Amino acid sequence: MKRVDNNDYLLTQNTVLVNEKNTKTEEIDNLIYQKPNNKLPLLGIPLRVHIYNLARPNIDSILQAKIYDNPDKLARKIRLLSKKQLVKDLESRKNFNNWLKKTGEPPVILDETKADKTTTQLNRYFFSKGWFDVETSHDIDKREDQRASVTYNVTTGKPYILDSISTKIASPIVDSLYRNNLKKGSLLKVKEQYNEVNFENERERLTTGLRNSGLYHFGQDYISFDIDTLGAAKKVNTEIIIKNRAIREQDTTLRIPFKVYKIKEVNIFTDYSYENRNQTLEKTLEYNNFNLYSYDKLKYRPKAITDAIFITKGDVFKDIDRTRTYRYLSELQAFKYPNIEYIENINDTTLTANIYLSPKKKYELGFSFDVSQSNIQTIGFSFRTGLLIRNIFRGAETLEVSALGAIGASKDASNNKDQFFDINEVGANARLTIPRLFFPINTEKIIPKYMSPSTRISLSASGQRNIGLDKQSFSGVINYRWKPSRTVTNDTDLFNVQFVKNLNTANYFGVYQNSYNRLNDIARDINYINNDASLTIPDQTNAFISDVLNNNTSLNPGEDDYVNVNNIAQRKQRLTENNLIFASNFNYVKDRKDNLFDKDFSIFRARIESAGNLLSNFSKLLNLDKNADGNYEVFGVPYSQYIKTELDYIKHWDLGRNNILAIRTYFGIAIPYGNSQSIPFSKSFFGGGPNDNRAWAAYNLGPGSTQSSDEFNEANMKITASIEQRFNLLGRFNGAVFVDAGNIWNVLDNVEDEKATFNDFSSLKDIAIGSGFGLRYDFSFFVLRADVGFKTYDPSYELGDRWFKNYNFSNAVYNIGINYPF
Repeated sequence: MKRVDNNDYLLTQNTVLVNEKNTKTEEIDNLIYQKPNNKLPLLGIPLRVHIYNLARPNIDSILQAKIYDNPDKLARKIRLLSKKQLVKDLESRKNFNNWLKKTGEPPVILDETKADKTTTQLNRYFFSKGWFDVETSHDIDKREDQRASVTYNVTTGKPYILDSISTKIASPIVDSLYRNNLKKGSLLKVKEQYNEVNFENERERLTTGLRNSGLYHFGQDYISFDIDTLGAAKKVNTEIIIKNRAIREQDTTLRIPFKVYKIKEVNIFTDYSYENRNQTLEKTLEYNNFNLYSYDKLKYRPKAITDAIFITKGDVFKDIDRTRTYRYLSELQAFKYPNIEYIENINDTTLTANIYLSPKKKYELGFSFDVSQSNIQTIGFSFRTGLLIRNIFRGAETLEVSALGAIGASKDASNNKDQFFDINEVGANARLTIPRLFFPINTEKIIPKYMSPSTRISLSASGQRNIGLDKQSFSGVINYRWKPSRTVTNDTDLFNVQFVKNLNTANYFGVYQNSYNRLNDIARDINYINNDASLTIPDQTNAFISDVLNNNTSLNPGEDDYVNVNNIAQRKQRLTENNLIFASNFNYVKDRKDNLFDKDFSIFRARIESAGNLLSNFSKLLNLDKNADGNYEVFGVPYSQYIKTELDYIKHWDLGRNNILAIRTYFGIAIPYGNSQSIPFSKSFFGGGPNDNRAWAAYNLGPGSTQSSDEFNEANMKITASIEQRFNLLGRFNGAVFVDAGNIWNVLDNVEDEKATFNDFSSLKDIAIGSGFGLRYDFSFFVLRADVGFKTYDPSYELGDRWFKNYNFSNAVYNIGINYPF
């Protein structure tokens, strides 16, 4: 066997039998010191071992013997390549050989000492879980083909149960705090199985509780547990021991009772820097029991700073107050590195808190320049600039003002004539961030400041020419955000107003070519135009639609072509109408991800949005007139009225050894009512794309079982679910296999096509299923992703003929994306 010496064995398998049952959990797997080589999921091939085996273990000796120690061969190569080129060639061979070694993985040779360590580790693990009589051993099966497997045997016996919990607390104040506040909520419970982790967590819980109750000098080392086991009864008696405070003086250690410390003074240095650290300064002012100091003129309103400070004069010391202060000050984004120190006053049990703030620069200017190409333009140039102003109103507010200008060269679909720099876009945006809830009434009791409340007010405007239908957009948002806990974030748009005006609706069929081609085909079929002719845009297209719907052609209502023309007309009306959306929404996010490197977590998102209700009430109150379609208008535009809900759940499981299983489920629905018969295009749902069902291109899936050829298929209800297994291939290269399922439908709106609508649970038969595989390269700060999706179950075909149609590479969809899809 390659790279395995005669007396060695290749480790191929580990098995852990717990009470004679095969156990495969990540926790148990992490206890094993030596594991077999990684294999590709499903295929079971140790790819990295094969790559490693391609490398020569003694490349230097080989090159020395074959070339340098062979004068004739060395002379020939120098004549052929020159000495310098030969050196480079040999160096490249060494580098490639080293790359094979680094990228590959050496065969795992059985090490019996590591098997012994694993046996001991398993014993310790089960002992820590309360199986004090556990017995562990291992068996090694060595085969003639120099392969070996190890079986670890664990016999747990009966677990030990907590029978009694008592305390021995030296300091009276600690004993009082424990009995009155901390005893309730203990993680150690009578009649539960002994678990060492619960003892560690209980020590941490008590330490946190006591340090948040004024015990400035308290630490975990003061807590210990005296555990007495009753072997025959399998019971554990536990005594919680909390010692007095230790004070070391020279060679002796004194024990004195703990005392509660209070905050005597809170000093805030508002413009501290290393350069002015030695300068003397006097108190600038006192505000709400905070002492504010400034080397220069105070640049902030006192309330803006003191609102971010949770350490309060006269309160008992709480460690959490310092943590919250750090977090709030960091979220202001106004200071570089806040620093908080406590100074103990030797004459009493009080602390002075000094808070040092180093302001960031008031102004920050940014620029960016991009060159792009797309199916709309042959080449485009864009320029962005932004100005950030900190502390603009002396309340730690941040104002961001940005502008965009872009030009591009396109080909106009209506006249097929090249235009040079006929595309242009301009836009501007202003956003004000206020580090508190900007609201007419005091919200402190409902949303206290430890939840880091903030307000964002933004206004934006943009205009486009020769991009789609051309449009002008205006929007305004008042948003509130707060964090009730470490994992939960809430935000709400009190008002979210969007106005979109289409400027070039006559070019609709120049943009939506598929609809235009279908219209031409129907017109030719009924001899409305000659077979070699096309309807002109917009005059003949509009006239043809009008003639069909007014029964001035040979088409009759109910015929397929008549229905198609009617659908095209409805879609054109919807996509060319101006939109006014006056909405409010609420978002809830629970993110259990600890950090960027956490691989085992879940995220739940919920969103509800309502639009048009306020305008509807005003319209009825003022008794406004309705337009010809029976809708109220504001500034000549019918406003949208709907309710929209979205639910999104993501879960990742770390399977160990760089293997991750990830799932995602999503449901969304938007129901129009009142002043609307359909929802705006910008609020609709679509299927397909690199972050959705990857076997279909974006906007190509659905609705339902329709065979729509529209450029943008969308609907007002969506269901999706995905499962993906991710694994390491080579170094930074990772692979994945996935299955995506889902579709979009129309429901409770003006679409009547049975194939496109969701009627009842029987419509779930039209859920599309895609499967495939992907390759990813991890750049650490982002992941470059390539996925190949195959249509596994295609609802656009008739029932009974939907599985594995066009399941091949020529009909696959190739997706490129940044970072993971979920």
